[in-house]
Amino acid sequence: MNKTDLRIVFMGTPDFAVESLRLLIHNKYQVVAVITSPDKPAGRGQKIQMSAVKKFATEHGLYLLQPEKLKDPVFLKALTNLHPDLQIVVAFRMLPDIVWSLPRFGTFNLHASLLPSYRGAAPINWAIINGETETGVTTFYLSHEIDTGEIILQKKIAINEQDSAGDLHDRMMIEGAKLVIDTIDMILTENPITTIKQSNDIIQNPAPKLFTDTCRIDWSQQVKVIYNFIRGLSPYPAAWSNLMLSDSKTYNVKIFASEKEATTHQLPYGTIVTDHKKVMKVAVCNGFIHIKNLQLSGKKRMPIEDFLRGYTLDEDAKME
Repeated sequence: MNKTDLRIVFMGTPDFAVESLRLLIHNKYQVVAVITSPDKPAGRGQKIQMSAVKKFATEHGLYLLQPEKLKDPVFLKALTNLHPDLQIVVAFRMLPDIVWSLPRFGTFNLHASLLPSYRGAAPINWAIINGETETGVTTFYLSHEIDTGEIILQKKIAINEQDSAGDLHDRMMIEGAKLVIDTIDMILTENPITTIKQSNDIIQNPAPKLFTDTCRIDWSQQVKVIYNFIRGLSPYPAAWSNLMLSDSKTYNVKIFASEKEATTHQLPYGTIVTDHKKVMKVAVCNGFIHIKNLQLSGKKRMPIEDFLRGYTLDEDAKME
């Protein structure tokens, strides 16, 4: 089958999925429909916003579906009438069997890890938090259990020591889109294709969804652990802590960038050391975390120099 005859339905929602869809259009694949999440309120003003995938699809005149429920008979009829040969899922919600089993060439998903490691909702974040030096992207066929289907292709990606989750996200988005194209070409040229079954053993590195409590910094941990934790949650959802100032006020603060200093000291964990101009570091186990960029609740994100100009820190200031 020629690639222009292959009827593709693409499913995705956030920015991570847009690059894959863009590459499909750029390479002149036939995308007969795009399925994305319904518009929803977001931000401080709770204004209704469309997903990044919807914005791209609308700009390029692609047929769009936004079902509230994937088992809705109206949606299922519309999907069936498209006669899809292949469905591609990138950062979308879990599909029911009746949806992913519909196309004759099946449905494959792009996942931001080297499966079976880091199955779950936040693989990019957890890989950095855990101090990994390598991760990757995987395409695999959907099956009954999430992230467990047979692997089609994988590509390894290095994690640099300074990478934030945002840095890694952007590289994986680009490499993942290329892997999507390679996977389609493989499906078109090899029949049947060779896949690899995932192990059903206990996964040592899960990647569960992140919640507010998950993102709180424990200042008693080792300096490298905290450094990885901060960069693994930056820019979203962001590591956070309570900042106690001399005026007895407590501020909720998100920390987006830091540097680590390994050294010995006798200070209690969470103690703040500052020159009141450019340096603000927090005492932790076997060293200090230098805070470089932060955001107080209700304020804009700012470099540490701007923060120190606006807030007074005395010897009793600390992080909790």
